[in-house]
Amino acid sequence: MAKEGSTRLDRDVLMVGVGGQGALLASKIMGAAAIASGLDVKVSEVHGMARRGGGVVTYVRMSGGKVRSPIVERGGADCVIAFEKLEALRWAGHLKDGGLMVMGTQEIYPMPVVTGAERYPDDIVGMLSGGRFRLVAVDALAIAESCGDMRAVNTVLLGVYAKASGIAEDIWLEAVKSNAPARSASVNLDAFGRGWRMAGE
Repeated sequence: MAKEGSTRLDRDVLMVGVGGQGALLASKIMGAAAIASGLDVKVSEVHGMARRGGGVVTYVRMSGGKVRSPIVERGGADCVIAFEKLEALRWAGHLKDGGLMVMGTQEIYPMPVVTGAERYPDDIVGMLSGGRFRLVAVDALAIAESCGDMRAVNTVLLGVYAKASGIAEDIWLEAVKSNAPARSASVNLDAFGRGWRMAGE
């Protein structure tokens, strides 16, 4: 068995995106918030072809008991946080029935689409809506840009997820402050806060 013990804060989360979107920083912040809440945490990172705009996946497992494996199996995730729409579609099968998909609506075309070999799917939001899990689609890029840095997409989406995590807001804010680069800490705190407030609307 992968986990021993259980609490209301137990979560298995996937963060998916493309290289440069900050999935690794977001997983570091999430892990820090979970540890500060007294949870056992395992994080696994799969970089893929990140430098070429390829997919990046991080698994974050947290539990009040003992987490034995860092990998979240297909159909086992409580939440998928997707920084890009096509990655959301690719990884939707990892969600449990009744799980949560937090999806940024940004489109980043992979190389086969850029070269014309493949077509970017139409209406991904529609394809993922009204199914076996709850979808929250957010224009995180626009929010990040309004905060002063388009790279803060990751903390916007993290804020949306965090509201439903059961972990207190002050713990999350300290995790953002402690793990974001010092030069962009204020922007990331603003972006996280906007995501948190959006989730409560």
